[in-house]
Amino acid sequence: MTTPDRPQAYADEGIAWLVDHAWPLWLDKGIDWQRRGFHEELDSDTLQCRATFRRLRVLTRQIYVFSQAVPFGISRADEAVALGLEFLASHARQSDGGYAWRFDLDGNVIDQTRDLYDHAFVLLAYSSASSVVGREKLRGPALDLISYILRNFRHEVGGFLESLPPALPRRQNPHMHLLEALLAAHRAFGDDVFLASASELIDLFLDRLLQKREGALPEFFDDKLTAERENGRFLVEPGHHFEWAWLLDWFIRESRDTPHGARNEEVAGALRSLFAFADLGGIHEGDHLAIDALWSDGSVQSPARRLWPQTERLKAETIRPDGAKRTVEAFEGMKSFWQDSRPGLWRERIAEDGDFIPEPVRASSFYHLTCGIVEFSKRPQ
Repeated sequence: MTTPDRPQAYADEGIAWLVDHAWPLWLDKGIDWQRRGFHEELDSDTLQCRATFRRLRVLTRQIYVFSQAVPFGISRADEAVALGLEFLASHARQSDGGYAWRFDLDGNVIDQTRDLYDHAFVLLAYSSASSVVGREKLRGPALDLISYILRNFRHEVGGFLESLPPALPRRQNPHMHLLEALLAAHRAFGDDVFLASASELIDLFLDRLLQKREGALPEFFDDKLTAERENGRFLVEPGHHFEWAWLLDWFIRESRDTPHGARNEEVAGALRSLFAFADLGGIHEGDHLAIDALWSDGSVQSPARRLWPQTERLKAETIRPDGAKRTVEAFEGMKSFWQDSRPGLWRERIAEDGDFIPEPVRASSFYHLTCGIVEFSKRPQ
């Protein structure tokens, strides 16, 4: 029986859910083995996918998911990684070095948009899969990709474009996932360009994205990277505060004893600010789940609850020195989204009234669940 003072038991429970239920089910039902692609979603009753397209985002996230499954000896996980890498090489990567955004079910490109968020996940996919197929096999594609991003996506006033062609509003979210991918790439391949680029994003975060007066991170910015405000306040998602906190801690550890860690004391201070703001109003008083959105004045913009912020909170709580009780609360919150579902599936959203919203199970959420549980298992309190 798990007890609140034994986070390790909860970590073991999460891994068991992945190993015994989630990874095997999605390898069986979540992959179109015949047409060599990943399904976008599964109906919880029929285990069928009704989507008529495939997204680069789901493809790359599933490469990450099944790369994490391989060390646990999950049957066919390595085949799923190989399938994903094959799709990247034969369908997604285009002649200019960028990656197309959407495909039909046969892998034909139906949207040539180059999306920064999704390119970050391509880099994460290469980094994750390197442990499965070999570092040297994917180091070249990873280096080519970061070169493409730095050459094509840079914005003249700082940070990176949302997409090619450019789109508004600008968001912190793609920058956050690019930081994640760069840290993973540095860990996987060791090339300094990845950590140097991560350091640039840290500077951007400290100097432009984080609003020091409020101690909070806006979701949206205009073209000049000024926070979009409504009646003097801006929109904040607690889930992203937790996600950035985890990444800032990772950067501190990755850059320690290197020139890129010169601002790590500032980074640590920013990390504390993110926690302070999210702690103040970002947790629902009734069920103790991370809520969707706040305003920067601390008032609630949306009290609904989604799955992914619970997984990001779990990762973030593991880095707090006194986080054992909070970590257990975060795990229980995440678990509530799957505990009454078909084994290996989950629910996506809780409405304001506290009821789960009936909808298909999104493949893209599997990345959040896998990452949250695996990271928790590595660093239980």
